[in-house]
Amino acid sequence: MAQGNNSDRNGFSRFWSSASGFWRDGSALTGWSLTVGLLALAVAQLVVQYRLNFWNRDFFNALEFRDGRGLWNQAVIFIPLASLSVALKVASVWGRMTAQRKWREWLTKNILGNWLSHERFRRLASVSGEFQNAEYRLSIDVRTATDAPVDLAIGFVGSVLSAAVFIDVLWYVGGSLTVALRGVAITVPGYLVIGVGVYSLAFTGAMMAIGRKLPVVIQQENQAEAEFLAAANQIRESGNRAAVAGETERHRLAWDALREVIARWRQLCWELMGTTLVTQADLLFAPVVAWVLCAPKYLSGAMTLGELTQASAAFVTVQLGFNWVVDNYQRLSDWRSAANRVAALLIALDEVVRSEAERAE
Repeated sequence: MAQGNNSDRNGFSRFWSSASGFWRDGSALTGWSLTVGLLALAVAQLVVQYRLNFWNRDFFNALEFRDGRGLWNQAVIFIPLASLSVALKVASVWGRMTAQRKWREWLTKNILGNWLSHERFRRLASVSGEFQNAEYRLSIDVRTATDAPVDLAIGFVGSVLSAAVFIDVLWYVGGSLTVALRGVAITVPGYLVIGVGVYSLAFTGAMMAIGRKLPVVIQQENQAEAEFLAAANQIRESGNRAAVAGETERHRLAWDALREVIARWRQLCWELMGTTLVTQADLLFAPVVAWVLCAPKYLSGAMTLGELTQASAAFVTVQLGFNWVVDNYQRLSDWRSAANRVAALLIALDEVVRSEAERAE
């Protein structure tokens, strides 16, 4: 296990040393401009979300007190808030996909140039390692390795900011809860904040336990897919030449590779069933837990309907921030696998470059 962890760290280090050049080399201005722009959009979306949380409170308070004028005022306020939220979301899609496209373009050109230079692709066969079917890594794996981290980084920053902001809402709206235990009154300050922390910790722990094998399974499945594609390519290439000895052996290797793909896919299915169990339960239970926690204060009259809906929405927002790992565990695993596979190709090319330098001496 320790050897596997070291291999993952070395692979990520090699991937990042190359991929991070997008923010250092000639494309640094583009890279940092897009990064700052995406951060600004994330903050703006949070401001609108925060204001909508208070709109939610005021709307339901007006509904509870049958305040027609108040309901009309909230409807008027909602239109610009909703329009701004939609506009920011559309702008975020443009910024995110532009950053992904530019980064992928830069990294692919970098690796492709290295791969083609001095016909290094021909000498890769003499290097040991798992980097079969380099063209698959240049297209599919590089795309995943650059798409996923942009999505994950935006989501992570948004989750952290949302959790930090809406914890204050939970603390202020929820206040403290006093319960009687064997005749003794116990006051729990910020009980909704404590509740969301315990809830999130439970589901994050469950995901880490149930999905602990998922990154390895995804990497094995991707490797099996690459080997099957490589076996099929060998048959296609041999079909363009006269029949040679070993044709039957190539066919056998292709069938074996297909069986391995199906076996790995079945294994991946079981892993995803387990992680889906956790994510769906988390999605369904979060608002219900929030309502249950708020119910005592609402029933006692210490909390209005608007405050109940506001606290419930804030609870779910904070829970989503805390449970970012739960919601993105599969995407993290996909990215980790793709980054390691791109790194394997980079390390193999490094070995070819070293051998060229040794021959030149």
